[in-house]
Amino acid sequence: MSSAGVGAAVPAATWVLLRGLAREARHWGDFGNALAAQLGPAHRVLALDLPGNGVRHGETSPATVAAIAAAGRADLARRGIGPPYVLVALSLGAMVALQWCDAASEELAGCVLLNTSLRGISPFWQRLQPRNYLPLAALLRPATPVEQREARLLELTSSQPEQHAAVLARWAAIARQYPVAPRNAMRQLLAAARYRPPVRAPALPLLVLASQGDTLVSPQCSQRLAARWQAPLALHPWAGHDLPLDDPDWVLREIARWWRGPR
Repeated sequence: MSSAGVGAAVPAATWVLLRGLAREARHWGDFGNALAAQLGPAHRVLALDLPGNGVRHGETSPATVAAIAAAGRADLARRGIGPPYVLVALSLGAMVALQWCDAASEELAGCVLLNTSLRGISPFWQRLQPRNYLPLAALLRPATPVEQREARLLELTSSQPEQHAAVLARWAAIARQYPVAPRNAMRQLLAAARYRPPVRAPALPLLVLASQGDTLVSPQCSQRLAARWQAPLALHPWAGHDLPLDDPDWVLREIARWWRGPR
């Protein structure tokens, strides 16, 4: 990577934020606005809802990552939002981003992959750490109260859930307004479990970010991915799986360093 940063040749782009399992655009909180302010007016930032989540919660979630990625691309095309895109993607969203790279790399100027895991690169017990199997299964039961489910998800994805009372209230409100059907959550989980990334690294700039405090997905998954594809890697010392929630400023700094180069 040159000292000018990978974005030196990209004067303007649409930055697309992609969330993980059963999450939607509003789970990014204020991160999109902060990223837009950092990038400046030449760049657009939007968070995308994928089928089964958010405003698309009434749709059936595809059971493959390829179909999820195709749906995201089709949504942007339908809205008249064209490339180049830069994808900022967390967990399952990062798998969607990699499939997008494989299917249409010409549309992309770069990808930032956060706390993801990939079949064929990491073992299943690191992709989803065993301590989480039973809690996640319990959360998929339709009878689980919204507040209880969202509180448990916050505990699973943040290293400091006690600091996020306001976030928990927002998440519960989101879940009541646009509930994700358990069947759709299971289909997304199946898509993530089955997805295999391309053998070759995408022919575009990548940045891999991971949290050493992630107790849901082992940070070794991101480390292996970065090593295999010789991509730059930054490790956060304490954040949980939801890195943009626990320390958004750190994520913004790492993106700026990658995109613009050292300042």
